[in-house]
Amino acid sequence: MAELDVNEGIVPLIEMRFPEPGTLLTPVFPAPTNARTFVILRLLGVLAGVVAKAVDGRMPADQETIRYTGVYGEDLEGRPYLMREVLGGGSGGRYYADGEDTIHVVPDSRNLPTEFTEARFPFRVESLSLAMDSGGAGQFRGGLGYEKHIRMLKDGHFMSIADRSILACWGVKGGLAGKPFQVTIDPGGPHEREVDALADAEPVAAGEVIRIRTTGGGGWGNPLERDPALVVRDVVWRKVSPEAALADYGVVLTGSLDDESLAYDEQATAAERAARPAASEAFFDRGPGYAQLAAGAAHAEVDLL
Repeated sequence: MAELDVNEGIVPLIEMRFPEPGTLLTPVFPAPTNARTFVILRLLGVLAGVVAKAVDGRMPADQETIRYTGVYGEDLEGRPYLMREVLGGGSGGRYYADGEDTIHVVPDSRNLPTEFTEARFPFRVESLSLAMDSGGAGQFRGGLGYEKHIRMLKDGHFMSIADRSILACWGVKGGLAGKPFQVTIDPGGPHEREVDALADAEPVAAGEVIRIRTTGGGGWGNPLERDPALVVRDVVWRKVSPEAALADYGVVLTGSLDDESLAYDEQATAAERAARPAASEAFFDRGPGYAQLAAGAAHAEVDLL
């Protein structure tokens, strides 16, 4: 493998070919170009995937792009308000390490401090944490996205301009895709409902919770080849659930999280992994959302080497 410094000298090594004018990548006025950042950041993933195919996967798996979420309405004094926020997501697993959690690929974008938002807007931030199981399973796991719970104190509206709600961040070389972006209003309540990633004026009643889960990065390498001790560690750290430890990694846990005795059964884990079917022939895993958009196909032709 060769490592290249990022400078003007590498430009001649890569040939870029764009479609004819009139496509998403080559719009012609008056074509709509709002939220163009989504397309720009998706192109980074395309470039990473192309290079990954050329170097036998020695590139990171796909990473988060961007999303804007927000609430608006009238505050407790009757004044109009708008709160918008950019929440990051996970980066892709690498051939030598796990992905990073809750990165922000757009400069100067950060989650808003709870003290700031609660002092100015009629809602309460009940939790902000890592979204368990959001990182794609792999020999090196994808980074995790955010999970944020906002409870409205007054009727308002929710809005979202987001990517990655169907096509998740792809995994590479046997790694699995991360979990997609998801918004649920009133989770566990009588009016629980999923909200589309492109939404506006979604009514949210006082007392209802908005649960936002951002995208996890793709995994790198076969999850059944991950060190079981690292899976146990991830369960202890609440990055991976006990259920996913078995389903995604084939690790049979023993002991309990409650008394810090969690471990794994080495023989049972080896037997569980040996009984699993062979990995997919596809070089990239795009997650279950791909089949929704491709008439049930598991992968694209370009996903094969």
